[in-house]
Amino acid sequence: MTDTTDSDVDNTVSIDRLSTGIEGLDTILHGGLIANRSYLVRGQPGTGKTILGLHYLTTGTEADETSLFINLEETTADIEQNAATLGFDLENVHFLDLSPKSEFFAGDRGYDIFESGEVERDPLVEEITDRVSELQPDRVFVDPISQLRYLSTDEYQFRKQILSFMRLLSEEGATVLFTTQATKDAPDDDLQFMSDGTIELGYASTGRSISAPKFRGSKTQTGNHAMEITDGGLVVYPELTPGEYNQEFVSEAISSGVPEVDELLNGGLERGTVTVISGPTGVGKTTTGTQFMKEAAGRGEHSVMYLFEESESTFMQRSEAINIPVSKMRERGTLTVEEVEPLQVSPQEFAQMVRHQVEQEDADIVMIDGIAGYKLGLQGGEDELVTHLHALNRYLKNMGVTVILIDEVSNITGEFEATNVGISYLADNIVFLRHLELRGEMRKVIGVLKMRTSEFERTLREFEITEHGISVGDPLTQLRGILSGTPEWTED
Repeated sequence: MTDTTDSDVDNTVSIDRLSTGIEGLDTILHGGLIANRSYLVRGQPGTGKTILGLHYLTTGTEADETSLFINLEETTADIEQNAATLGFDLENVHFLDLSPKSEFFAGDRGYDIFESGEVERDPLVEEITDRVSELQPDRVFVDPISQLRYLSTDEYQFRKQILSFMRLLSEEGATVLFTTQATKDAPDDDLQFMSDGTIELGYASTGRSISAPKFRGSKTQTGNHAMEITDGGLVVYPELTPGEYNQEFVSEAISSGVPEVDELLNGGLERGTVTVISGPTGVGKTTTGTQFMKEAAGRGEHSVMYLFEESESTFMQRSEAINIPVSKMRERGTLTVEEVEPLQVSPQEFAQMVRHQVEQEDADIVMIDGIAGYKLGLQGGEDELVTHLHALNRYLKNMGVTVILIDEVSNITGEFEATNVGISYLADNIVFLRHLELRGEMRKVIGVLKMRTSEFERTLREFEITEHGISVGDPLTQLRGILSGTPEWTED
């Protein structure tokens, strides 16, 4: 039997663990299930309870353990057929098929004198007992255990039966997963109390979710974690816990490669900080962020860009046209560009994508373009956006990664907006770009609103994107009212 150990409860006592077969779920459970205990898997129909059980059982057979599936509702043939479509090999999984047979409906099996539970309970219990004693399984999956409720004369007898059933399995050395079919008339509260832990499958604003609200004897990672059902079964994406990650790095200014921009920033962006580049559409936000990546590529650093609102092909074509050689950067491994479809990726899955780039590919700069597209993926409110962004940014800062967030504001001219959503407090630096009308011509300016780690230039400079790249002029000290979008020349 393969297992891992945990010392969350007592540093002197190791706890035998069994993998659930789902990496993300094992992470949430701090290693997996505690051996020789029973766990309730609950959720609405279609949330993936049986699939979770298939992961659990097949992981056991792969480790030369004995796995037993006690199916009380679905036939073995149906289970095997459905499992095959997801790639599960159940050849070495033992079954105890107690699902209703067609003969019951075809024949006269009514009970005129005795309740059905009185007639069927003892043979069924004997069949389970014999099978468990024969196999002595390491892992047992019962789906759904609530079917036994209908074979009990009352709630007291049902609870007594379940407790004795769990004790039997524990004495045989088995670790048990069991599912329920809770209804309004027959809730599963009693089963939650009797289990050693509860795994809940459900739905959140971002899609399918999974959590472990109860787990005796060990800590778990709290929260609603993301989950999806794929062609290969369940995939779980745990909530990012930034405090668990840390990496030493050298604090230094990162140059943009444009002297005037560096002057505005007192040398550049500080490594390991979060920068919001904000402005209205078409002003050059993405280009400004990419310029930092271009300069980083010259130092041999690796940057990652996540496009939530623009296609990869459009970004590549536009960047090449203004002398940012993104194609060569990708070929040399200094730039990774990933186009993200917001409605198909949860915040937890996205955080895992970012972690891979940081921990496996040594990313130095991460750019999210843009915040509105990221928020769309949440399908939630602004508070949820800030919560997920806060965790992701904190993780990246702890790892010494420089973060660039592109945020589009709605006002082309007129009243000044720093950011479109309430993320200003997340930013160590805010760089803004604005359109303005000057002598009947549309022009652009760039400025710095905030830098936590150093002083910065408080003037505005004219900003232009040419075929040669970004061009920034001298400070516009003779203009006032620039942020209103209608500047005027001063007498000086």
